[in-house]
Amino acid sequence: MRLSAPKKIVWWLSIILAIIGVVLELGGMMTLLGTSIAVYGFWILLLGFLLLSAGNALKGC
Repeated sequence: MRLSAPKKIVWWLSIILAIIGVVLELGGMMTLLGTSIAVYGFWILLLGFLLLSAGNALKGC
């Protein structure tokens, strides 16, 4: 399998999702957003990682 560098938009989207996921997981935004959104921190972080992985694995993404 040949890996390629992801496009800039995929890179930045995955970084933004990762930052949001880490902040939610650590509880920094629980008071701002409420507990209903804060429980999805891990899943948002995982989505960012999967997006970055797909950007590396798929050519042209």
